[in-house]
Amino acid sequence: MGPTGSPDGTERAQAGDFLTTAQGLRLPDTDHSLKAGDRGPTLLEDFHLREKITHFDHERIPERVVHARGSAAHGVFESYGTAASVTKAGFLAGGRQTEVFVRFSTVLGSRGSADTVRDTRGFAVKFYTDEGTFDLVGNNIPVFFIQDGIKFPDVIHAAKPHPDREIPQAQSAHDTFWDFASLHTEATHHVMWNMSDRGIPRSYRTMEGFGVHTFRLVNEAGATSLVKFHWKPAAGVHSLVWEEAQITAGIDPDFHRRDMADGIEAGAFLEYELGIQVMPDDGSDSFEGIDLLDPTKLVPEELAPVQLIGKLTLNRNPTNFFAETEQVAFHTGHLVPGIEVTDDPLMQARLFSYLDTQLTRLGGPNFAQLPVNRPHCPVNDMLRDGMHQTAVHTGLAPYRPNSIDGGKPLVAAAGEGGYVQVARRIEGTPVRANPASFDDHYSQATMFYRSLTPVEQAHIVEAFTFELGKCYEQVIKERELQVLANVDADLCAQVAAGLGLPVPKGRPAQDVVLSSALSQVTTEPGPIAGRKIGVIADAGADLAGIGKLRKAAEKLGATVLVIAPVGGVLADGSREVIVDRTLLTARSVEFDAIVVAGKTTPVSDIKLVLLLQEAFRHLKVLGAWGDGTAVLEAAGISADSPGVVTGPSAAKPFTQQLAAAVGLHRVWDRAPNVMASAVPPASGDAQHA
Repeated sequence: MGPTGSPDGTERAQAGDFLTTAQGLRLPDTDHSLKAGDRGPTLLEDFHLREKITHFDHERIPERVVHARGSAAHGVFESYGTAASVTKAGFLAGGRQTEVFVRFSTVLGSRGSADTVRDTRGFAVKFYTDEGTFDLVGNNIPVFFIQDGIKFPDVIHAAKPHPDREIPQAQSAHDTFWDFASLHTEATHHVMWNMSDRGIPRSYRTMEGFGVHTFRLVNEAGATSLVKFHWKPAAGVHSLVWEEAQITAGIDPDFHRRDMADGIEAGAFLEYELGIQVMPDDGSDSFEGIDLLDPTKLVPEELAPVQLIGKLTLNRNPTNFFAETEQVAFHTGHLVPGIEVTDDPLMQARLFSYLDTQLTRLGGPNFAQLPVNRPHCPVNDMLRDGMHQTAVHTGLAPYRPNSIDGGKPLVAAAGEGGYVQVARRIEGTPVRANPASFDDHYSQATMFYRSLTPVEQAHIVEAFTFELGKCYEQVIKERELQVLANVDADLCAQVAAGLGLPVPKGRPAQDVVLSSALSQVTTEPGPIAGRKIGVIADAGADLAGIGKLRKAAEKLGATVLVIAPVGGVLADGSREVIVDRTLLTARSVEFDAIVVAGKTTPVSDIKLVLLLQEAFRHLKVLGAWGDGTAVLEAAGISADSPGVVTGPSAAKPFTQQLAAAVGLHRVWDRAPNVMASAVPPASGDAQHA
């Protein structure tokens, strides 16, 4: 018998066809309180009313202090076996498949905030291995704001809304954050990433993930290596543009959540490869002059290439958001044999914090018994009682050694799967200090900025100018400009010009080695699975062409949505096309490309003009076949403009060209013009002026 009366022992919360109380009593009515007459007072004996209201009053649990806004999916991880030489972790052996649960999140916003705000994203993966649960609790940025976990409350207090007015929500564009960032210059490298396009990812499927810290791997022979974990998305690494992110936050605050859920439902699963950078564990905790215990530093991939060791596929949406996404509990201390932590002072604090936070949020120490947190291997832990204890323990001796319960549970040696830390010498004088190698707060920020393309650098300038422009205190702006002066003189000068402030002098590094892996701009088309293509049409449009485009897109895992002046069905004889969006409900931010169907009549509807011009300004692919180009021209967009795909029909040459253009994600050649203009230039000549 299951915990909800289900005879098959399943975890489903409902069983039987009739409405019941929590005790299983069948109810004849749930719409009316029990009263003394139909106009009389409600009676205290109405146990159903009291149970229903009492439970409702306690439906909410405390939201996470950070990472409150999240979305999740189930999936499977398949190991390539290529990590066997560096770790004995069973789930990384060749051919192993492991069930996983992955939660993506923003950091600063409340549970009801928007998905597309500028922020770091959490990328937390729970591996249900047969040796125990392993949680890889990372972010989409490989470095962190602080070097020591004791500062974590401080940086979050600074970044959260101001305590007097509780504004702004889910934003770093305010005085307290920049006060902290400009005074704690160890944050500079992370801030550069956050102000880059990495802070506004296009979707979870186009977002890299990083373990942030350095881990120690142990192989079967006991040899150790230091590694950093990476998640590489199969769809490539792509982002929104800033105006698009702002519009999306208002038009569809659930944008990332919806994109992932819709994609999985349509069979366009999210895919990533897990990789590791492997470095010698020689006792120095450093590599090529980089302190591996400093969480504000990364190791360039050119120095330590990422070795791919497995594939993650997210292929199933949660059945219930609260039971799974909200109640899942990750912890950096959930480890398995072959994977150990290091002395990174941020990681050391996380080992305490992640366990401690669950006690309040999930109501006690038994959160591991919740289905989403339950290990997929035998558990015999000698832990007893406590709030929300659902296990019925047997035996008399939850201690060891004992002579009553047959001496069990037994302890396991390393050869029996026991977690035994590798031997290492630990010594030192108690001191509250950082090593001298932690003092460099600027060189890697410089490396990051200078490794980007000009358009990516322009976006960083735009982001700093926007964020600091939202600050009221002049001294904070001036202090942050001094920080930027120590990163790159040109960056500082451009931001200062935007703020109307003097340019301070700094001492930026001059000899940094650049890393091309830090740029997101690609010159080779990637996959378009999960992407959305909007097709503008009306009653006279080429419906057969729409069918051809839809068929071609579906083969590649993309979705075609028809946009028309009004809802309903477009019909041409026996051919019918359902209207998915109207000009009233559509907005450019939903689509990765917008195409005008042939034979669509040009109209002067401002909503259509806005739709097309926004897409153009956001560097998205536009297209038209046949005389559909007239609709683009009527919106002030030349068919000769960069990133505008045209053809005589929706035949294969057109659809292939369109797919390749969408695979590049953005039309970067268009950026210099549209970043300086509120509306698209009216002619092809103006494009290259």
